[in-house]
Amino acid sequence: MTPQSVVDIGREALMITLLISAPPLLAGLVVGLVISIFQAVTQIQEFTLTFIPKILAVFVATMIFLPWMLQVFLGYTTNLFIQIPALAK
Repeated sequence: MTPQSVVDIGREALMITLLISAPPLLAGLVVGLVISIFQAVTQIQEFTLTFIPKILAVFVATMIFLPWMLQVFLGYTTNLFIQIPALAK
């Protein structure tokens, strides 16, 4: 196994991690932004107001995108296992 193949595997793993984590993180970001704008407009400065909607948004986004996230992860893992004989040389 060459150093370049190790770097390629690591880079691809990081890209898959970013790709899989994007939908829940973006949902939390959007809900947080909407709640922050609401707080600024209404001058309600309650710190705990953002937690429950963000948690629910991340949970819902995870449930919606879970089949796709699993498909991407399993595709990467399957590809990695297929490449093992070639990498062992």
